[in-house]
Amino acid sequence: MSQISPAALRGAVDLSTLRNRPAAPAEGAAAPAPGVVDVVVDATDESFGQILEVSRTVPVVVDLWAEWCGPCKQLSPIIEKVTRELGGRVLLAKVDVDANPQLAQGFRAQSIPMVVALIAGQPVPMFTGAVPEAQVREVFDKLLQLAAQNGVTGTLAVDGDEGPSQTPAEPELPPLHAEAYAAIEAGDYPAAIAAYEKALAENPRDEEAAAGLGQVRLLARVQSLDLQTARAAAAASPLDVQAQFDVADLDLAGGHVDDAFERLLDLFAQLPAAERAPVRERLVELFGLVGPGDSRVAAARTRLTSLLF
Repeated sequence: MSQISPAALRGAVDLSTLRNRPAAPAEGAAAPAPGVVDVVVDATDESFGQILEVSRTVPVVVDLWAEWCGPCKQLSPIIEKVTRELGGRVLLAKVDVDANPQLAQGFRAQSIPMVVALIAGQPVPMFTGAVPEAQVREVFDKLLQLAAQNGVTGTLAVDGDEGPSQTPAEPELPPLHAEAYAAIEAGDYPAAIAAYEKALAENPRDEEAAAGLGQVRLLARVQSLDLQTARAAAAASPLDVQAQFDVADLDLAGGHVDDAFERLLDLFAQLPAAERAPVRERLVELFGLVGPGDSRVAAARTRLTSLLF
């Protein structure tokens, strides 16, 4: 995106029910001192009142995500990296939408990842869906400019007395995983795919490489797609396998898991038996992205089995 404006979210986000949560300061109390344990925090339905107050000192970036969301796992580390580099000029509040339904409803998170900023309690749109690091940095720069225009120019002092247990060091990535991750940050998805494929060739049981490969392949497929154009093509040609694949990929990347599965299952049911194999393979790939323990995967697998036999 090239511009961000509070007006763009007017009517789209309702934070009124979150302003007076029990954890928020009592009326008349001073705003929280600009000091935090970390510039990346987990926000909950109960704690969000305090987050709103902090947004009067520094802009707060709210990252709405879920464990099953593959694109979230690509975007969230980039947002966290950029936030930490800003040295307390921004607070990142991570919201698990499955665990915090009130926040998900308040932000009207119809698809994730969804990233919204707060400046002095007012919501500002940033982006929806996974985006490359260069675009994340561009939008953060515009956010800081907008915050300055509204007098929100503080800096949070990170409490260093809590010790390393507050921010445990992440384990070092295997070389090929690190290579893939660097390629993802650079927006070079073919290079990331090649790195993950090489890692799997060396160790076919590398579950993290398999998961990463599926996620990057999805990102590579959707990066050049236009949602409206793809939907129009799919509607015009209901049995065009590639057209249906494109919309299913976009739906999954946007968090519309059931829609993606139903589209491909309906296509599978309508195709002749000799033409079904690619659709079944794509479904299995998307099942792996969402995760075998997800109830939506279980339901879709059950329907696929019934269609096979």
